[in-house]
Amino acid sequence: MKVLKTPQAAAIWTVLRIWLGIQWIEAGWHKLADGFDAGGFLQGAIAQAGGDHPAVQGWYAGFLEHFALPNVDLFNVLIPWGELLIGAGLVLGAATIPALIAGAFMNLNFLLAGTVSTNPILYTAAVLLLFAGGAAYYWGADRIMIPYFKNMAKKKKTAVFAKRHAHGH
Repeated sequence: MKVLKTPQAAAIWTVLRIWLGIQWIEAGWHKLADGFDAGGFLQGAIAQAGGDHPAVQGWYAGFLEHFALPNVDLFNVLIPWGELLIGAGLVLGAATIPALIAGAFMNLNFLLAGTVSTNPILYTAAVLLLFAGGAAYYWGADRIMIPYFKNMAKKKKTAVFAKRHAHGH
């Protein structure tokens, strides 16, 4: 398993990560540029919950009908901007793990809503990159940012500890 986390393997993970990021950027950009209204999509997904072999499970259709649809204006903002931010994070290798988790979560929701399209491929790519761990962002901003923020947190914790003990607590 170590062979998957070498700097050489990280180059392959980086190509996959950037490709995945571009897919998200393109999806979000098109939604923002063309105008996006999830209302029709949500109603279509709810309609797929009936019949002998429903494409959408009843419990998920209930979520869509009773939560997503009444809040469609919120989803009309969250989806395209979420896609853009996920893509940017993946292309830059910044907040890579949260971006992968958010992307996989969005793909899972699209699949649960009955939309196959590229979602299984994008979901699988995200899961593979999650298993790659730090190798997924070895060639990215997180390689610098994560140690920096950990060091800042450690310094703050040390300062708080020193301040408490200086006052006899």
